[in-house]
Amino acid sequence: MADQAISVPQQLGHCRNCAKEVAESAIACPGCGLAPQAGDKFCWHCGGATQTGQIVCMKCGRSPSGLAAADSKSKVAAGLLAIFLGWLGVHKFYLGFTKAGVIMLVVSVLGWAVTGGLGPVAMGVIGLIEGIIYLTKPDEDFRSTYLVRKKEWF
Repeated sequence: MADQAISVPQQLGHCRNCAKEVAESAIACPGCGLAPQAGDKFCWHCGGATQTGQIVCMKCGRSPSGLAAADSKSKVAAGLLAIFLGWLGVHKFYLGFTKAGVIMLVVSVLGWAVTGGLGPVAMGVIGLIEGIIYLTKPDEDFRSTYLVRKKEWF
């Protein structure tokens, strides 16, 4: 029993470039080799054809991007929160990464108490780096990386 691996089921969608079925966490589509969320030709949910800027898929009635309205977080807000309040992990909470936010907050508070300021400085540097990364990523890459695949760190 100890040798058996536990597998977590993958959420599947359709590549927005070629409509091939692909795992939500995939970095590249096995059909076309592009980032599955980077295109706008097909609906993520049903694979139906879409047009640039289309808000609702005419085939399934859902958002073609695969993002719910609640998941549409602003990269500018996340970047500015990371730069100015990153030492508290506020940007992590904003993006829905509660565990990472708590880690940054605890390291800052305990690091300040124990080391006299080293913890908040370290978390501030991480926040600054992440803020710059958020702000310099193209919008689709930001959505794909942090909102769809839910990458918590850098």
